[in-house]
Amino acid sequence: MSGRQRPRASSQAPRTNAPPRSAEPTGLAAPPNPRRIPLYTALAVLGAAVGIAGTLVQAALFPGGLLLALAASAGLFYGGRVLTRTQLGALVPAVGWFIAVIVLLGGRPEGDYVFGQEVGLALFMLGGMAAAVICATMSRLPDPANDTGRSGT
Repeated sequence: MSGRQRPRASSQAPRTNAPPRSAEPTGLAAPPNPRRIPLYTALAVLGAAVGIAGTLVQAALFPGGLLLALAASAGLFYGGRVLTRTQLGALVPAVGWFIAVIVLLGGRPEGDYVFGQEVGLALFMLGGMAAAVICATMSRLPDPANDTGRSGT
């Protein structure tokens, strides 16, 4: 061979003797990690607490309280998503939030209920559910903080 080497065949051809692998499930189809169960439980309880607090704040301080309650809900859903790095991390606090709001929506035997106005109720319910869906269906999470964003350094 005059100065030109022949490339190895194994570097160009795919391995044919490798055993077939099935794709591992991701997202909600992945098997639950037992170490995360306490974290998900805490997120559900925190979601219920934010739902109760948001219900009271939005009814008491109507336009500013509504915005504050929705910001707290969206922050919790997004924080759960980032903390667990799964869609379930945003859905679990949303379920806790939704259950708490529905229970408070039921009213009392005396005929009154926690929500002050129908407009505030509709905006709080729709805004909270929209925030939960947006946080749960985000396609990518932000890059880690230690990434400088510069390539080759």
